Amino acid sequence: MRNRYSAGNLIGAAIGGHKDWAPAWLDVDPKPRYDVIVIGGGGHGLATAYYLAKNHGMTNVAVVEAGWIGGGNTGRNTTVVRSNYLYPESARLYDFSVQRYESLSKDLNFNVMFSQRGVITLAHSRHDLDAQERWTNAMLCNGIDAEMLNARQVQECEPRLDISSRARYPILGGFIQRRAGSARHDAVAWGYARGASALGVDIVQQCSVLDFIKKHGRVVGVKTSRGEIRADRVAMAVAGHSSVLANLAGFSLPVTSYALQAMVSEPVKPVLKAVTLSPALGAYWSQSDKGEVVIGGALDHFPSYAQRGSFAINQQAIAATVEAFPSLGRLRLLRQWAGIVDVVKDSSPIIGATPIPGLYINCGWGTGGFKAIPVGGWILAHVLATGQNHELAEAFQLARFHTGRLIDEAAASGIAH
Repeated sequence: MRNRYSAGNLIGAAIGGHKDWAPAWLDVDPKPRYDVIVIGGGGHGLATAYYLAKNHGMTNVAVVEAGWIGGGNTGRNTTVVRSNYLYPESARLYDFSVQRYESLSKDLNFNVMFSQRGVITLAHSRHDLDAQERWTNAMLCNGIDAEMLNARQVQECEPRLDISSRARYPILGGFIQRRAGSARHDAVAWGYARGASALGVDIVQQCSVLDFIKKHGRVVGVKTSRGEIRADRVAMAVAGHSSVLANLAGFSLPVTSYALQAMVSEPVKPVLKAVTLSPALGAYWSQSDKGEVVIGGALDHFPSYAQRGSFAINQQAIAATVEAFPSLGRLRLLRQWAGIVDVVKDSSPIIGATPIPGLYINCGWGTGGFKAIPVGGWILAHVLATGQNHELAEAFQLARFHTGRLIDEAAASGIAH
């Protein structure tokens, strides 16, 4: 039975009493059987359901979420969208996602606020400049836009950066991907939820998966806090909790879960033009549409499922902010949070079938899950609907840890995890 309420509707009622507002999506009671069950109501799970319906005509689909739509990592990130990776396989994967973001507001008929303000990666040494020259050339060979900048050009793109010789970490230059930028995390989740619901997908919130139902070794459904639900295929898109559900299903993943934290300042008038990343300082910055300065930090390198960070990482990110942007030193912090990211040994995702028949997975995006929402949903929907891997996913199968064909982007392009 369909219930006429949703998170968007409840928020509207709470702040303004708009009882006549139509819900953005329908929150429903689960049916006993579906063609596909997608576990996880974040961006990747919702995108999977949406593309199952839109691209493949599969609408007898349920998205089951333990909490509320977008309440996990999708609502706990820094909203950066980029494709500045080194290996061809990664470049194709992430740039496909950037291309989807460029038309996503039109596709969903919902403004996801994608702002292509550019992403700058700073160089603080001659070694950094040499590595970034190679990185930029690799991106250009892969058909991805990239441009090296000297120190003065960096400051023209981001005027508040301290490029003086007095800086503890002098800025010698950097490179920029101008098509990159940021989007609104809530809008991405809500847009996909609304689009999937409009196409007939069931969205079931407050529905925790407790175990898998198996028959002759094949997954045929899930046991949930709202009863048993059966399906021909089950997919997991649960980010940092991937290894937990994999253990329930009876196999292990090369995944470690860490807290990745961030914070925002009080809102101010526009002061930052681009998204800026400093690998040496272990921090990155942008400004939200509400005026908050968004400060991202490094991973807390101890396994954890706590959605909070540590004081040490807070201190590091704040110190980096004051070092890079002295004029922001007097801003007051408004709030701080952490998401739980699933880091794979080669810092690349896993998308496709698992060792358990009937069970599929989308995981291992680490610190890059938000930027990959459209491509993650697109290619997981493809394998669920056709039984065949999408060409973009071929290099990112779990079997690569047996064959040794790893795609080590941490070593190659120096990403944060």
